[in-house]
Formats: sequence, C-alpha cells, structure tokens
Amino acid sequence: MHVNKTQLNDTTIKLAITGDEPTMKDLKQQVLNRLKKDVKLPGFRAGKVPAELVERSVDQTTLQNDFLDLALNRFYGDALTELRVRPAAQPKVDIKKFVPFTTLEFEAELEVVGDITLPDYTKITVPKKPVSVTPADVDEVVDNLRLRMAEKQPVDRAAENKDEIWIDFEGRDAKTNEPINGGDGKDYPLVLGSNTFIPGFESNLGGVKAGEEREFTLDFPKDYGVKALQGRKVTFKVTTTKVNEVVLPKLDDDFAAKAGPFKSVAELKADIKTQITSERTYQNDRDFESDLLAAISDKTKVAIPDSLIDDELTRVENEERQNVTYRGQTWEEHLADEGVTDEGHRAKNRPGAELRVKAGLILAEIAEKEKIEITAEELEIRIQLLKGQYQDAAMQAEVDKTENKREIASRLLTEKTIARLSEYAAKAEKPAKPASSKKK
Repeated sequence: MHVNKTQLNDTTIKLAITGDEPTMKDLKQQVLNRLKKDVKLPGFRAGKVPAELVERSVDQTTLQNDFLDLALNRFYGDALTELRVRPAAQPKVDIKKFVPFTTLEFEAELEVVGDITLPDYTKITVPKKPVSVTPADVDEVVDNLRLRMAEKQPVDRAAENKDEIWIDFEGRDAKTNEPINGGDGKDYPLVLGSNTFIPGFESNLGGVKAGEEREFTLDFPKDYGVKALQGRKVTFKVTTTKVNEVVLPKLDDDFAAKAGPFKSVAELKADIKTQITSERTYQNDRDFESDLLAAISDKTKVAIPDSLIDDELTRVENEERQNVTYRGQTWEEHLADEGVTDEGHRAKNRPGAELRVKAGLILAEIAEKEKIEITAEELEIRIQLLKGQYQDAAMQAEVDKTENKREIASRLLTEKTIARLSEYAAKAEKPAKPASSKKK
C-alpha cells in the first residue's frame, strides 16, 4: 500500500491511497469465502464449492461491491495507523481508479485532530487547598438532624420564627400580571427563618395564621439562578393552610442514640466531623485534579476540529433536555427561563465543550506517552463493582454490553492517567533538597 498525505488546513487532510495487489488478492479471497456459503452447485456440499467456481457463480456486481467495501476499510484503516492520524469524523471517499481485484486508487478527505504539543507536565503543579472542618460546620449538621427528628404539632396561633407553615402560592409578573414559570407551588412546607426562598419572602409571612391569604411584591436578586427572573418584580399570592410548632429534640445522649449507633453526643459529633472531612477531602482532590488538568491544558497546543466540539455540545444538550423534561418543562420554557435562543444556548456552552474535548485529547495523549493501560483484571473488577450497585438483573446485564465495557475502560484509563499526573504534581510541589556541603 502507498499513501500520500496532503494537509488542507489545521484540522483537515486528504489521503491519496493506492492498494497493493497481494493484499487485494487476499481480500478477494475473504469475500469469496463469505459468499460461498450461499452458493449451491451440483456435486458440492454447502460451503465447499471451490473459490474459482464461486467467483463464476455469484453476481459480479455483488462481488465487486463487497470487495470494495472491504478494501476501502482495510486500506483506509492501515493508512490511519501508518500515519498516526486521529480522525474526528467519517471521511469523504472518492474512488479514482478501480480495476477489479488488481488496482485500487482512492482519496479520503477527513477532519482530524491536529498535532498535540504537550508541555513538560511532570513539572506542573497547582496549589491544593487545605481541608478544614469547624465546630460550626458540625453544629449545622446536628441542627439539621434535630430538625428532621423534630415533632411538629399543629397550633392555632400566629406563626412565629422557626415554625413550619404549609402554603399554596403563585407568582405573577408585577407589570403584566402574567404567571411566572416555576413560580407556584401547592402544599409546600416552609420553616420560617430557614431563608430557603428569595429575600423578603419569609419575612412577609411572619405572624400569618392558618387560612390567611397574603399578597406582596418582591424584586428577584440580580444574581438569581434563572436569568429570566433576575431583577424582576414579582407579585406573590400566598395562602397558609397550616401552622406547625417545631419541637426540637433535646441534644443529649438519648438523641445521639436515636440518630445512629452512638453512645454520646460527643461520638455523634466526632462521626459527623469524620464524614464532613471525608466529603471535603474527596471534593478537594477532584478540584485539585481539575485545576491541574486546566493548568496543563493552558500550556498545550492542539487544533481541535469543529465536529468534535459540536458532538460534545449535542451530547450535553441531549442530557440537559432529558433533565428539563424530567422537571416537567418544555425546552422552549427552559430557554425562556435562561433568556436565550437555541443558538445563544449553544454559543454559551461552546467554550465549556471545547475545554472538555481538549482535556480528553490531552489525557489520551499522555496515557499513550506514559504507556498507561487497563488490564483485563482491572476492568473485570470495576465491572463487578458496578454490577454490585444494581439489584435489577436487566441493569446488571447492561454493564456487560460491549459499548458500556468500552466506556468503563475509558473511564478507568482516565482515572489512572489523572492519578499519574497527580503523582508528578506532588513531586513537583516538594522543594528540592539543597546539596549537602562538608567543611574541609
């Protein structure tokens, strides 16, 4: 096989490929072997017809088409391997010359990942934030536990701070009186003083009684999560259906025993501190890895095809659409909440998609350079662990599917590569020891 590469731009190449006759002879034989199982000739058992008779018996168009499919895939794949090309999409193939089974010349134009120029990643490190847990952090968890285990008793009086009220509410635009998407609720429990609603909402319900209706107008914060509501004036109509007094359990050893296998409040708090520390350490490690990869990415040069970024955008958007549907919204309503069009939404998410694609390419390049591989044993252990998370046999079977195994292996390779980078970063962070000097 002979192949010649022409670089059309940073991410597009054209390959001129000429197949060699010995390989084509072998490929022709493979096609004939596949076709002979359907050839029936007197005096021969099924599948035992000689190749020269099969060739004369089968439809010549079918034979040539099957041969071309096999030959194009074979020579194209060999060319990618020989030139170490990373394709980003299916090629556009143009057959220039074909003499059945002896001559094949074709061109393949395709988008590719450009050359990746890595920095010396073994010397790159980033600051790692310290993990700390204060007594206030522990007390906050204890307070939440007490609230969950509290007795809630209906009372026939005005609601006070720390009481739980049950409300029905609806929000309308203060100017147009149009309903606000997602601005209503029914049978919603709200603890006064919890600050779970926008500023001013709970304070407008102080002293409310069961059966009472109140109406008030609030300005949504300018940094509110839903862009369409940022700084917007909304009029709320709220009906209180029930007022409960929240009686918190006493913070003593009996409470600790009810909260878990603890003999004392001190044991409970120690366990809470351990859990918070573990969670923060885990998150701190993930943040460190993300920052480290970002630092390496900033120093890496690579031309990324638009098709890869578009594919990542589509993947993320499909997941987002599923989540929106799950929440009971239409995609159009979701875009309206964000205050963007379809095009604006993709434009907003494009930089993030490009960063994720670049990070993936960098990790793959480093894994290859470091000769990091996933063993069959490592993959099997991870598969068994994943199966253990599911009770449903159908879900366990999903894990065994070929495409899912590939995804699991890819995830494992990413984890091992990031771990290697973290090891390098840890070494780079330690200052070199000064050379010892001896007095003469």
